[in-house]
Amino acid sequence: MSRTVLITGASSGIGAALARHLAAQGDTVGLVARREDRLAEVLAECTPGAPDSAMWVADVGERDAGQRIIDTAWDHWGGIDVLVNNAAIPGVRPVIRATPDEVERVMDVNFHAPVRLALAVLPRMLERGSGTIMNVSSLGGRLGIPRESAYCASKFAMCGWTEAVKLDLWNTPIKVKLVIPGAVDTEIWDKPDEEGAAYDGPKVPAAEVAADMAAALDDDGFEYYLPDMKGIAVFKANDIDTYMKGSMDAIGS
Repeated sequence: MSRTVLITGASSGIGAALARHLAAQGDTVGLVARREDRLAEVLAECTPGAPDSAMWVADVGERDAGQRIIDTAWDHWGGIDVLVNNAAIPGVRPVIRATPDEVERVMDVNFHAPVRLALAVLPRMLERGSGTIMNVSSLGGRLGIPRESAYCASKFAMCGWTEAVKLDLWNTPIKVKLVIPGAVDTEIWDKPDEEGAAYDGPKVPAAEVAADMAAALDDDGFEYYLPDMKGIAVFKANDIDTYMKGSMDAIGS
């Protein structure tokens, strides 16, 4: 049975790859992002297999965007089966050069926007008696990463929020899922106004992560490390001092 799936950050990277994957298997996808031209390209790739797919140009970081997006998409389709909160910005900058406005912008896009979207769609899903919310965090939501204090703060918040929401909705028909990607080959690494990330190792293709996310939608689990790098998070939790020293040794600082 096909689903209606609303995906933020769908103009590139994991979001675009997930939209293509789901549309190819017959799901109707809704694409949300700021770049209209890129959204249109992704939509054109999705509509052959999912003709009712649609796109909405929006900056999810704006305070009133979440309710507006949910209301528009819900009315357009007559319901939303899955909300995928995927949109994110990096904010790579050593803390001594970070500004309050930069940190606030990262939090607005990476954390406040998913919260607003979830709170907008939850009452409708609960009234209908079904729905799934999938939040895309990051390995940076389990590990502190040099030069990424704002990003890690937003993704740690995403992990904590999603875990608590899962517990609050435990005895309801709403499914809640947390995705924790590692290093994925997307444009987030190449933002011209960002300072260089500390990590410079291998990256997995976005299409690979998207395929695993699509499979997770049909699974009963809660947390998904994609690719499976949970061992690093476990090691850090068990010996944070060694983890932190190793992180700095790896970048030569």
